[in-house]
Amino acid sequence: MELVRDVIGVLSFFVIPAIVVGFPLYGLYKRVPVYESFVEGAKDGFTVAVRIIPYLVAILFAIGMFRASGAMDFLADALRPVLSLIGFPPEVLPMAIIRPLTGSGSAAIIPDMIAQFGEDSLFVKMAATMFGSTETTFYVIAVYFGAVNIKKTRHAVPAGLLADFAAMLIAVWVVRLLFG
Repeated sequence: MELVRDVIGVLSFFVIPAIVVGFPLYGLYKRVPVYESFVEGAKDGFTVAVRIIPYLVAILFAIGMFRASGAMDFLADALRPVLSLIGFPPEVLPMAIIRPLTGSGSAAIIPDMIAQFGEDSLFVKMAATMFGSTETTFYVIAVYFGAVNIKKTRHAVPAGLLADFAAMLIAVWVVRLLFG
């Protein structure tokens, strides 16, 4: 167990530098104008960001109402027996519910959890791992599919939610394995 932690610790120092240096080098190797491609992508990203603002406001408003009404706490308490069967703590259920909807809303859950459980809490580590290992499935469907006028998502929603569910379970189990 200690060897696994040490290997992960050493590898974690090299991941981001490898990505930051590796992608531009690979682009240069493939003779892609890296800087120009980056600038063009940034311009496109800004255009998309302006188009998605109404969707983002609507999602954040709905999530705020859901949390403020107490429905989130009620749901966590109601699902406690089922969640305990799979080893999923109900304390991280808000992240599991909000993360597929919006990144901003799920990012706001982490400070709330830190205030409630403490920054070194196992629950906070689980929620942070979920945040980094899952996708904002409904946000992606609503915004990006909508931006290119895709009306029929077909298998995208079930596949995305299945991937989110698997990533959330694995996040809980890995955090328990490494820190539990």
